[in-house]
Amino acid sequence: MSSRPTQPVAVPVRRRPSAAAAGGVVLSAALAVLAGCGGGGPLSNPPTVFNPPGSGGQKLSFAYFQRCVNPIFLAQLQINQNGVLSVNSCAGAGCHDDASGTGGAFRVRPAAPPVDLANPANTPDVIRQTDMYKNFFSSQGEVVFNAPLSSRLLTKPLVQGVLHGGGLIFLNDQDPNVRLIRYWISRPMPQGQDEFSAAANSMFTPPDPATGACNTE
Repeated sequence: MSSRPTQPVAVPVRRRPSAAAAGGVVLSAALAVLAGCGGGGPLSNPPTVFNPPGSGGQKLSFAYFQRCVNPIFLAQLQINQNGVLSVNSCAGAGCHDDASGTGGAFRVRPAAPPVDLANPANTPDVIRQTDMYKNFFSSQGEVVFNAPLSSRLLTKPLVQGVLHGGGLIFLNDQDPNVRLIRYWISRPMPQGQDEFSAAANSMFTPPDPATGACNTE
Protein backbone atom coordinates (compact mmCIF):
# COMPACT_ATOMS: atom_id res chain seq x y z
CA MET A 1 0.00 0.00 0.00
CA SER A 2 1.66 3.22 -1.14
CA SER A 3 1.49 6.41 0.88
CA ARG A 4 0.26 9.62 -0.73
CA PRO A 5 2.73 12.48 -0.84
CA THR A 6 2.10 15.15 1.79
CA GLN A 7 0.97 18.44 0.31
CA PRO A 8 2.80 21.50 1.57
CA VAL A 9 0.67 23.78 3.72
CA ALA A 10 1.00 27.51 3.20
CA VAL A 11 1.56 29.30 6.50
CA PRO A 12 0.56 32.97 6.44
CA VAL A 13 3.31 35.31 7.57
CA ARG A 14 2.31 38.07 9.94
CA ARG A 15 4.07 41.28 9.23
CA ARG A 16 4.99 43.43 12.19
CA PRO A 17 3.66 46.98 11.88
CA SER A 18 6.24 49.53 11.00
CA ALA A 19 7.45 51.94 13.63
CA ALA A 20 5.66 54.74 11.80
CA ALA A 21 2.34 52.87 11.87
CA ALA A 22 2.69 52.05 15.55
CA GLY A 23 3.54 55.64 16.29
CA GLY A 24 0.43 56.73 14.40
CA VAL A 25 -1.76 54.63 16.67
CA VAL A 26 -0.22 56.19 19.78
CA LEU A 27 -0.57 59.68 18.34
CA SER A 28 -4.22 59.09 17.46
CA ALA A 29 -4.95 57.98 21.00
CA ALA A 30 -3.20 61.01 22.43
CA LEU A 31 -5.12 63.36 20.16
CA ALA A 32 -8.38 61.76 21.27
CA VAL A 33 -7.63 62.87 24.82
CA LEU A 34 -6.81 66.42 23.84
CA ALA A 35 -9.62 66.90 21.36
CA GLY A 36 -12.61 66.79 23.66
CA CYS A 37 -14.26 65.35 26.73
CA GLY A 38 -14.44 61.69 25.86
CA GLY A 39 -17.63 61.29 23.83
CA GLY A 40 -17.12 58.24 21.65
CA GLY A 41 -13.39 58.16 21.19
CA PRO A 42 -11.03 55.32 22.04
CA LEU A 43 -10.51 56.67 25.54
CA SER A 44 -14.18 56.94 26.48
CA ASN A 45 -15.76 54.55 28.96
CA PRO A 46 -15.33 50.83 28.39
CA PRO A 47 -18.67 49.13 27.63
CA THR A 48 -18.66 47.26 30.93
CA VAL A 49 -18.82 50.50 32.92
CA PHE A 50 -22.27 51.90 33.40
CA ASN A 51 -24.21 54.03 35.84
CA PRO A 52 -27.15 52.16 37.38
CA PRO A 53 -30.36 54.18 37.35
CA GLY A 54 -31.79 55.60 40.55
CA SER A 55 -34.21 53.32 42.33
CA GLY A 56 -37.46 53.88 44.15
CA GLY A 57 -38.61 56.80 42.00
CA GLN A 58 -36.86 59.39 44.17
CA LYS A 59 -35.69 62.74 42.80
CA LEU A 60 -32.84 65.04 43.65
CA SER A 61 -33.48 68.67 44.53
CA PHE A 62 -33.95 71.05 41.62
CA ALA A 63 -33.49 74.11 43.88
CA TYR A 64 -30.11 72.93 45.17
CA PHE A 65 -29.00 71.95 41.68
CA GLN A 66 -29.85 75.34 40.23
CA ARG A 67 -28.23 77.35 43.03
CA CYS A 68 -25.23 75.20 43.94
CA VAL A 69 -24.40 72.62 41.24
CA ASN A 70 -25.17 74.15 37.84
CA PRO A 71 -22.70 77.05 38.41
CA ILE A 72 -19.89 74.49 38.71
CA PHE A 73 -20.47 73.42 35.11
CA LEU A 74 -20.11 77.02 33.92
CA ALA A 75 -17.02 77.90 35.95
CA GLN A 76 -13.58 78.08 34.40
CA LEU A 77 -11.73 75.15 35.97
CA GLN A 78 -8.16 73.92 35.73
CA ILE A 79 -7.82 70.74 33.68
CA ASN A 80 -4.93 68.29 33.85
CA GLN A 81 -4.58 66.14 30.72
CA ASN A 82 -1.57 63.88 31.14
CA GLY A 83 0.35 66.64 32.90
CA VAL A 84 -0.68 69.39 30.47
CA LEU A 85 -2.60 72.10 32.33
CA SER A 86 -5.27 74.25 30.74
CA VAL A 87 -8.50 76.00 31.69
CA ASN A 88 -12.00 75.28 30.41
CA SER A 89 -15.55 74.78 31.62
CA CYS A 90 -17.62 71.60 31.62
CA ALA A 91 -20.11 73.45 29.43
CA GLY A 92 -17.41 74.50 26.96
CA ALA A 93 -17.52 73.72 23.26
CA GLY A 94 -15.98 70.33 22.60
CA CYS A 95 -16.86 69.13 26.10
CA HIS A 96 -20.43 68.96 27.44
CA ASP A 97 -21.96 71.91 25.61
CA ASP A 98 -25.39 70.86 24.36
CA ALA A 99 -24.81 72.23 20.87
CA SER A 100 -21.25 71.18 20.05
CA GLY A 101 -20.05 68.99 22.89
CA THR A 102 -18.49 65.57 22.41
CA GLY A 103 -18.71 64.49 26.04
CA GLY A 104 -21.16 61.63 25.87
CA ALA A 105 -24.69 61.71 27.26
CA PHE A 106 -24.07 64.44 29.83
CA ARG A 107 -25.13 67.75 28.29
CA VAL A 108 -25.23 71.32 29.60
CA ARG A 109 -26.97 74.35 28.16
CA PRO A 110 -24.60 77.11 29.29
CA ALA A 111 -27.04 79.97 28.64
CA ALA A 112 -29.87 78.42 30.67
CA PRO A 113 -31.52 81.28 32.61
CA PRO A 114 -32.31 80.73 36.30
CA VAL A 115 -35.87 79.84 37.22
CA ASP A 116 -37.66 82.01 39.79
CA LEU A 117 -38.97 79.35 42.13
CA ALA A 118 -40.91 81.93 44.14
CA ASN A 119 -43.04 82.85 41.13
CA PRO A 120 -46.33 80.92 41.34
CA ALA A 121 -46.52 80.97 37.53
CA ASN A 122 -43.53 78.62 37.47
CA THR A 123 -45.41 75.43 38.11
CA PRO A 124 -43.59 72.06 37.91
CA ASP A 125 -44.86 71.57 34.37
CA VAL A 126 -43.53 74.99 33.32
CA ILE A 127 -40.15 74.44 34.98
CA ARG A 128 -39.75 71.06 33.29
CA GLN A 129 -39.80 72.82 29.91
CA THR A 130 -36.90 75.16 30.77
CA ASP A 131 -33.26 74.87 29.78
CA MET A 132 -32.25 74.87 33.45
CA TYR A 133 -34.38 71.79 33.97
CA LYS A 134 -32.72 70.14 30.97
CA ASN A 135 -29.38 70.65 32.73
CA PHE A 136 -30.84 69.20 35.92
CA PHE A 137 -32.31 66.19 34.12
CA SER A 138 -29.06 65.44 32.28
CA SER A 139 -27.03 65.72 35.50
CA GLN A 140 -29.40 63.51 37.47
CA GLY A 141 -28.97 60.89 34.74
CA GLU A 142 -25.27 60.65 35.71
CA VAL A 143 -26.05 59.93 39.36
CA VAL A 144 -26.31 56.86 41.57
CA PHE A 145 -28.63 57.97 44.36
CA ASN A 146 -26.98 58.13 47.79
CA ALA A 147 -23.68 56.97 46.26
CA PRO A 148 -21.84 60.10 45.12
CA LEU A 149 -18.47 58.46 44.54
CA SER A 150 -20.09 55.79 42.39
CA SER A 151 -21.77 58.44 40.24
CA ARG A 152 -20.34 59.40 36.88
CA LEU A 153 -20.96 63.05 37.68
CA LEU A 154 -18.01 62.70 40.08
CA THR A 155 -16.03 59.65 39.01
CA LYS A 156 -15.40 61.15 35.56
CA PRO A 157 -13.89 64.51 36.63
CA LEU A 158 -12.04 62.72 39.47
CA VAL A 159 -10.91 60.00 37.01
CA GLN A 160 -11.79 57.28 39.51
CA GLY A 161 -12.34 53.90 37.89
CA VAL A 162 -13.41 55.40 34.55
CA LEU A 163 -11.66 57.26 31.77
CA HIS A 164 -12.37 60.92 31.08
CA GLY A 165 -11.27 62.46 27.81
CA GLY A 166 -11.52 65.88 29.45
CA GLY A 167 -8.79 64.98 31.92
CA LEU A 168 -8.56 65.38 35.68
CA ILE A 169 -10.77 68.24 36.87
CA PHE A 170 -10.94 67.72 40.64
CA LEU A 171 -7.82 66.62 42.52
CA ASN A 172 -9.70 64.76 45.25
CA ASP A 173 -13.07 64.39 46.95
CA GLN A 174 -12.36 67.34 49.26
CA ASP A 175 -12.46 69.82 46.40
CA PRO A 176 -15.16 72.42 47.25
CA ASN A 177 -17.03 71.66 44.03
CA VAL A 178 -16.95 67.93 44.70
CA ARG A 179 -18.39 68.55 48.15
CA LEU A 180 -21.32 70.48 46.65
CA ILE A 181 -22.09 67.77 44.10
CA ARG A 182 -21.62 65.03 46.70
CA TYR A 183 -24.04 66.73 49.09
CA TRP A 184 -26.66 67.07 46.34
CA ILE A 185 -26.42 63.39 45.36
CA SER A 186 -26.50 62.25 48.99
CA ARG A 187 -29.81 63.92 49.79
CA PRO A 188 -32.63 62.85 47.48
CA MET A 189 -36.07 64.21 48.25
CA PRO A 190 -38.29 62.11 50.54
CA GLN A 191 -40.03 59.13 48.98
CA GLY A 192 -43.18 60.24 47.19
CA GLN A 193 -42.10 63.89 46.84
CA ASP A 194 -40.91 65.46 43.62
CA GLU A 195 -37.76 67.42 42.76
CA PHE A 196 -39.43 70.67 43.85
CA SER A 197 -40.13 69.49 47.40
CA ALA A 198 -39.83 72.06 50.18
CA ALA A 199 -37.71 69.47 51.99
CA ALA A 200 -34.79 70.94 50.02
CA ASN A 201 -34.96 74.10 52.13
CA SER A 202 -32.91 72.31 54.80
CA MET A 203 -30.06 72.05 52.30
CA PHE A 204 -29.44 75.80 52.71
CA THR A 205 -28.40 77.99 55.66
CA PRO A 206 -30.61 79.82 56.41
CA PRO A 207 -33.19 77.38 54.99
CA ASP A 208 -34.12 79.45 51.97
CA PRO A 209 -33.12 78.43 48.39
CA ALA A 210 -33.18 82.08 47.29
CA THR A 211 -30.87 83.54 49.95
CA GLY A 212 -29.30 80.69 51.91
CA ALA A 213 -25.77 79.42 51.50
CA CYS A 214 -25.30 75.97 49.99
CA ASN A 215 -24.71 73.34 52.66
CA THR A 216 -22.02 70.73 52.08
CA GLU A 217 -22.45 68.60 55.21
